[in-house]
Amino acid sequence: MITTGKFPVWRSALFVPANVERFVAKATERGADALIIDLEDSIPLAQKEAARGLVPGIVQRFRAQGRSDVMVRINQPLELAVRDLEAAVIAGVDAIKITKVEGPEHLRLLDEMVTRLEQARGLPVGKIWFIGLIEAPGPLARAHEIARSTPRLAGISLGAEDYATAIGAKPSEETMLMPKQQIVQAATAAGILPLGTIGSVADFADIEGYARIVRRSADFGFVGSACIHPSLVPILNAGFSPSAREIAEAERIVTLDRQAAAEGRGSFAIDGKMIDIPIVQRAEALLTRARAVAARAA
Repeated sequence: MITTGKFPVWRSALFVPANVERFVAKATERGADALIIDLEDSIPLAQKEAARGLVPGIVQRFRAQGRSDVMVRINQPLELAVRDLEAAVIAGVDAIKITKVEGPEHLRLLDEMVTRLEQARGLPVGKIWFIGLIEAPGPLARAHEIARSTPRLAGISLGAEDYATAIGAKPSEETMLMPKQQIVQAATAAGILPLGTIGSVADFADIEGYARIVRRSADFGFVGSACIHPSLVPILNAGFSPSAREIAEAERIVTLDRQAAAEGRGSFAIDGKMIDIPIVQRAEALLTRARAVAARAA
């Protein structure tokens, strides 16, 4: 698991239906930072129990065949989530994606369940991360509380399709911009990862449009996203990685800042633009991100 500070680097996370062998077989070849074994939307209700039984074998295969982190997406309501957790809390699983988060109490309850399973199974307590998916306006209004709910929570995202349905809107960039920005604000205020993209990315056939959305999402502060098709993985990896030009510019800023500090100056200019502390801090953060991404890719 490659990290940026406290949390892993998850530029791309590819959904893999647990019950579709042809997708499972190819998943580790896709280059995703994480693979999400899906027990939720892609699995019909009648097949969920059988899908749970496949999880340990899939985790073993993913670990043996590739370098991607392994996640499991579980169901809501609670009676399904409990059975999903019993299948998912095993060695080799890095994170659990919690769907339809209702509030901080919801995540704390699931945290307690996971802790008990870790203890009973001899696993390190607290090692498995949570990723919370907010999908309705009520929970979004509590996004800051949710983001601070448990130390297990590594990141939050907004489910655009479900959220748009809940408010009677279409999941366009325009309609989703405000709620997506709320996710960024809540996540960064709590010191966790803002995950997702501006708008909806259900139309994976529009590669050019998808790449534009990913670049725009990175500009807004998002650091990675899940995707449903392997063709999108390289776009996510590129779009959520600092470019060579950005790295060179950040290195220049940091170098000149050190020179200015040695001369007793707190600010300086580059190409007619004043550089002060916030800009230097952004450059330092970008270089930290670049090193973590490089470690992930190495």
